[in-house]
Amino acid sequence: MAMKLMEGRKGQDWINLVLAICLFISPWIIGFTAETTPAWNAWIAGFVLGGLALATLSVFAEWEEWVNLVIGLWLIVSPWLLGFMASTNAMATHVVLGVLVVAASAWAVWDFRHPHAHA
Repeated sequence: MAMKLMEGRKGQDWINLVLAICLFISPWIIGFTAETTPAWNAWIAGFVLGGLALATLSVFAEWEEWVNLVIGLWLIVSPWLLGFMASTNAMATHVVLGVLVVAASAWAVWDFRHPHAHA
C-alpha cells in the first residue's frame, strides 16, 4: 500500500513538472515574450516549480508541495499585482496554470495527510 501511495504522489509530481514546462514555454507559445513582466514571471515561476517537481520526484517532502501551492496562488493573483491583467493571453495563462498547480499541490498534501483514503 505504501508503494501505491508513493506512485500516486509521483503522478502529482509529474503533473507539476508538466505544468512547470507549460508555464516556462508559455510566453513563446501564447505570444507574450515582448511583455517583460508576465514573461519573466512565467519563466521564474516555471523554473522554480520545475525544480521543486524534480526534487519531489526523487524524495517527497510535504513542504515542497506547500511551496508549490503558494506559487500556484501567486500565479493566480500575479496579473493583478504585477499589472498585466489587460494582457488577456498572459493573464489567462497565469490564472489557468495557477489553478492547476494549486489543485495538484493540494491533492498531494491531502494524499499525504490522508493515507488511509487509498485503502
